[in-house]
Amino acid sequence: MHTTIIDCQTLNQHLADSSWLLLDCRFNLADTSYGERAYAESHIPGAHYLHLDHDLSSPITPESGRHPLPDVDKLAAKLASLGLNTDTQVVAYDDCGGAMAVRAWWLLRWLGHEAVAVLDGGFPAWQQQQGKLQTESPAVIQPGNFQPRMQPGFTVDTQQLLDSAQWLVVDARAPERFRGEKEPIDPVAGTIPGAVNRPLTDNLHNGLFKPVEQLRAEWECILNGAEPGRVVHMCGSGVTACHNQLALEIAGIPGTRLYPGSWSEWIRDPARPVAKP
Repeated sequence: MHTTIIDCQTLNQHLADSSWLLLDCRFNLADTSYGERAYAESHIPGAHYLHLDHDLSSPITPESGRHPLPDVDKLAAKLASLGLNTDTQVVAYDDCGGAMAVRAWWLLRWLGHEAVAVLDGGFPAWQQQQGKLQTESPAVIQPGNFQPRMQPGFTVDTQQLLDSAQWLVVDARAPERFRGEKEPIDPVAGTIPGAVNRPLTDNLHNGLFKPVEQLRAEWECILNGAEPGRVVHMCGSGVTACHNQLALEIAGIPGTRLYPGSWSEWIRDPARPVAKP
């Protein structure tokens, strides 16, 4: 069972395996139809496309961030319709270092499915290794039997962050956004007071996740002795923050949490404090 990342060679060996499910999660925040076009142009054989806005998120509300967590039953039904069974190995990929595929990885774990991994290097690595490609969407021979088993302790909400100083908040956005120097997406710049910055790109080297030992050493410096259960990941909308959680899982430090609403939800109320470190 693969639960963090998987390499292209291993995936290639299982392309014809009916107990494996491949999810194409390519997406561009500035061009929300990009992923669908890229998928139609070519994708890894057998992959099904999941859209960040339509499949992996629910509609935005006046109180929510930009990518609220999806409806559990709707997402579970979608995954089952693609053939997901309780014993299926899922592999998610994108073309941006895992920044979008981690959303599917996190959601499946949240729903109680452990056998889910992100393709290390994603679609670019697959192309570089001259992996097979196809243009047609795969047919689903038989729906799966997947039923969600929600996992407790996976998230922290805005009120919990406001009510307690026990949390170590780790912001996965680029340094200039964390410092409030530049904000290309959200209407307010800055971060949550007390947060520390770990840009998700720091988890990668040449498009691949860094070795286990290096990730662990770097993250131990950031956590500075904090227990994983009080570490909370954030970003702009709760998507790319999962990249840092995945890096910690690879490093052998499980049990951290996600703030799904992240910065775009925090700033919905102007009374909430804003820091510019």
